[in-house]
Amino acid sequence: MSKIIRGPAILDTAAGTTASITEVQRQEALLKTGALQSAIFNSANFSSIATDAKGVIQIFNVGAERMLGYTAADVMNKITPADISDPQEVIARAQALSLELATPIRPGFEALVFKASRGIEDIYELTYIRKDGSRFPAIVSVTALRDAEDAIIGYLLIGTDNTARKQVEAEQQRLLEIQEKTNKQLQQANVTLQVSEEKLAVTLNSIGDAVIATDAGARVTLLNPLAEQLTGWTQVLATGRPVDEIFHIINKETRQPATIPVMETLAHGTIQGLANHTVLIARDGSECDIADSCAPIRDRDSQVIGAVLVFRDVTGEYAVQQALRDSAAQIQTILNTVVDGIITFHARGGTVETVNPAAERMFGYTAAELIGQNFSLLIPELDRDQRNGNGSLEYYSASDEARASGLGREVMGQRKDGSIFPMEMAVSEMWLGQRYFTGILRDITARKQAEAALLKAGALQSAIFNSANFSSIATDAKGVIQIFNVGAERMLGYTAADVMNKITPADISDPQEVIARANTLSVELSTPIAPGFEALVFKASRGIEDIYELTYIRKDGSRFPAVVSVTALRDAKNAIIGYLLIGTDNTARKQVEAEQKLLDQRLRDQQFYTRSLIESNIDALMTTDPSGIITDVNKQMEALTGCTRDELIGAPFKNYFTDPERAEAGIKLVLSEKKVTDYELTARARDGKETVVSYNATTFYDRDRKLQGVFAAARDVTERKRLDQVLQEKNVELTNAKAVAEKANLAKSDFLSSMSHELRSPLNAILGFAQLMESGSPLPTPTQKASIDQILQAGWYLLELINEILDLALIESGKLSLSLEPIYLPEVLLDCQAMIEPQAQKSGIRISFPQLEIPYFVKADRTRVKQVLINLLSNAIKYNRAGGTVEVACSVNTAERIRISVQDTGEGLSPEKLAQLFQPFNRLGQEASAEEGTGIGLMVSKRLVELMAGEIGVESTVGVGSVFWIELNLAAAQQLAAGTDEPLPLLQAHVPRGAALRTLLYVEDNRANMQLVEQIIARRPDMRLLSAGDGTRGIALARIHQPEVILMDINLPGISGIQALKILREDPVTAHIPVLAISANAMPRDIQKGLEAGFFRYLTKPIKVNEFMEALDMALELAEAELDGAVVPGPT
Repeated sequence: MSKIIRGPAILDTAAGTTASITEVQRQEALLKTGALQSAIFNSANFSSIATDAKGVIQIFNVGAERMLGYTAADVMNKITPADISDPQEVIARAQALSLELATPIRPGFEALVFKASRGIEDIYELTYIRKDGSRFPAIVSVTALRDAEDAIIGYLLIGTDNTARKQVEAEQQRLLEIQEKTNKQLQQANVTLQVSEEKLAVTLNSIGDAVIATDAGARVTLLNPLAEQLTGWTQVLATGRPVDEIFHIINKETRQPATIPVMETLAHGTIQGLANHTVLIARDGSECDIADSCAPIRDRDSQVIGAVLVFRDVTGEYAVQQALRDSAAQIQTILNTVVDGIITFHARGGTVETVNPAAERMFGYTAAELIGQNFSLLIPELDRDQRNGNGSLEYYSASDEARASGLGREVMGQRKDGSIFPMEMAVSEMWLGQRYFTGILRDITARKQAEAALLKAGALQSAIFNSANFSSIATDAKGVIQIFNVGAERMLGYTAADVMNKITPADISDPQEVIARANTLSVELSTPIAPGFEALVFKASRGIEDIYELTYIRKDGSRFPAVVSVTALRDAKNAIIGYLLIGTDNTARKQVEAEQKLLDQRLRDQQFYTRSLIESNIDALMTTDPSGIITDVNKQMEALTGCTRDELIGAPFKNYFTDPERAEAGIKLVLSEKKVTDYELTARARDGKETVVSYNATTFYDRDRKLQGVFAAARDVTERKRLDQVLQEKNVELTNAKAVAEKANLAKSDFLSSMSHELRSPLNAILGFAQLMESGSPLPTPTQKASIDQILQAGWYLLELINEILDLALIESGKLSLSLEPIYLPEVLLDCQAMIEPQAQKSGIRISFPQLEIPYFVKADRTRVKQVLINLLSNAIKYNRAGGTVEVACSVNTAERIRISVQDTGEGLSPEKLAQLFQPFNRLGQEASAEEGTGIGLMVSKRLVELMAGEIGVESTVGVGSVFWIELNLAAAQQLAAGTDEPLPLLQAHVPRGAALRTLLYVEDNRANMQLVEQIIARRPDMRLLSAGDGTRGIALARIHQPEVILMDINLPGISGIQALKILREDPVTAHIPVLAISANAMPRDIQKGLEAGFFRYLTKPIKVNEFMEALDMALELAEAELDGAVVPGPT
């Protein structure tokens, strides 16, 4: 660490020295340290202002002169730093510190150094005022300078120009305001886009640039003429091809294929743009620079269905832009890097021609004040030499040696205020049609003052060097660290003893960045530079100003970005004796830059997205002011009118329509109603083409809700009108097709009904007489009984087959009607058990049903559930092994469904056969077996279960058996009627002895059916049978004989059974007689129609004798009840 030595006040770098060093070595070290300190203090990158204890400026370095425009002579021993600071900010700081520290602080210099005087680190923002009155923001670090007894001997104020950061903050605020305004405009645009979103269709040929449209698979669907011209492909050849085959692009610099933005747009639905330097290669190999945009095409549900790629040839624009950029870069470089004054003047007469900003600052004149004046105005001694005829301009011209070293001759300059200052001047001759001189001027006041004040400033320089706000690292010529100040210790975590005479600055820098810097400089300076310390100081060693960014690595391994300024330290002979690296922590600026970059990108994305929305819209979009003057348009509006954007902007909106008054009225309507939709106008283009458009518009406002104008969209509705016509024609075709289909369905239903009727009529006689023979007296012989059983078995099977075919037809036509209601599952299973057990016993199969402890209800059709279960149970019995078992089980799978399974011990099904289940008419190879079947039972069961919102399935193991199951939805428990736990016994006819003879009228045209009923009634001694072959005769007999019950066929000659029933009901004489329908019309709609007509019961052929007798007895009870006034069961 350093310490202050009295006397000449030279910094003694005690670190690394020992008592054994000789006096000669000590003197060399002192001289070396003095050179390091001088180089540090005279750095022009920061303003360093040192004052005495009262605040009067004692030192004013080169950086302060450059920033503030004062020379050291202007301020030293004259003013305090408060005199060059914004007075209002100084007052405000005094007030703020008074409140913060609870002690009164006077406005003035005390407010600037109060914290530092109390030993508190103090860095704050302050506005400095230059000599010319201009202002700039600065970051000021204040340090109290103390002597060996720790008494304050002055203060050091180190300042950096904060203008750039302030500009960034201002630009950020401006960009935020722009973004907010853009968002408002986007919201207004979205309102209009949403109004017309349902009517969008893709039409891209009207876009002025080249356009390629693709489908969702990135295959070309459209090329407009300009796209055909630029790509060399025609619409016909390109359609259907991959877009990368048509739109072939490469990077102009690398000549590598460039990524086509269509893929990203299709994948993510985002708007894309190509990178700079993109070249389109046409089909014939020709090339052109392009600029483009790519946006997604969406359907009404916002799904991406394609992309539209818009591009144009910018080869000429790129050349012009590059030239402008090169020129601007050159000018900007000159203006920003030249720190010396440069003045050009005529060789004859010395009249000033040009003045750069540095010269203005140096002399205090503006360029306008100097141009036209004699150059000697600035250098009085030049005027004296001219009068003496010494040819002084040639004398001051730079020699070859001076040019090479960058030096001139020392002269005295005179500022506008009359003050004199030392400077170096080098004059060069040039020809611009005439002979001119260029004077390069450098103010060396600071250098002169620094040389004069070096000894006096020893203590101040020590305090400056040891400031904790900047890292100051001085090395020897080989890079080994010799000085490591307090700021470096604080930033990097090392002590001076850790690094001095041990390592170089490269050892605490990011090694990858050091390597990268070496590579970059090697290319830039055309000389090999080794990675390491040489890469950090190479420019400075060549006399080139060098300030760069670098990542420092702290002792604990953490990293931070720093801005490093490198200066080569030279001795009196200009030989390099070491280097000074001054670093500042750049973390905060990096964060600001990152935030600014993010904000800039968001703003660019937002602007690009907004414009892309407008330009990619298929509608002609425009904005007008409240008076109807157009303020902006998109490409579609240009295409609609045939005018350019520049021609349209500023023109009245109404001028581009066939009915200007209606167009103007549309604008007024929007202003009054806030929006307008589907307002038809006819646009007229420049070439006279007229287009009917649908005009949709809304008003838009600025951020203060002040009306700005109207945002409108005009859509070509020609295609829509054509499509409306096509739609009407298609609707007519659809109506006709529907009528044909309905007619076909009706014909099918009529056929099924007719087939059912024609099959059931003969079956009625077959099964009816077989039943009579089975129970006749005397009983049939065993042989006869076997034959009758075969007749009944075949007949009932044929009836089952008819019913299954009809069910399948009804299901497939969608006409099967189900009655879904809560049904009691235990009761259904009990019914199934009663129906299936005789078949099981006959086949020698043991069957078991579950005893359900919980009264489950399922939501289903009772009849159809029984039909499905009986089918599964019947199959389990038929395809079981001899002596096998069938087990029925129930299990609740979820809180809402119950599974009913039927498990058998049959042969089981292979996976191949399982895959063929539930296919109509597929018996899985059982066609030749002894078991009868059609192969449609399972198919019907599956459809029925699905119609009841259930599910059916099967699990099977070959050699073990199969489990068929159905799942149904549970229903809420219902109140059970008393006695439902036991099945009701079938009603039996009871004929009391001596009962009166009752009359039965049967109206039937089929003789076999008539004979069947005659034989059945013959077993009833209490009844006599009357018969009629048609409805008319039946009505007549009913009126004459007043029968207790009438049996009525439906399909009769003359009038139908339903018509006959209507006549009977209308006649008071016969209205009370119960009428039973007996018909082969067994379709559900036939039964429903009959019951609605008023039949007491509707029996289908073939009849079951027991069911027929039961229905007949109930009808007789009804007839008797009519006479006694009792209540009996009604029709079902």
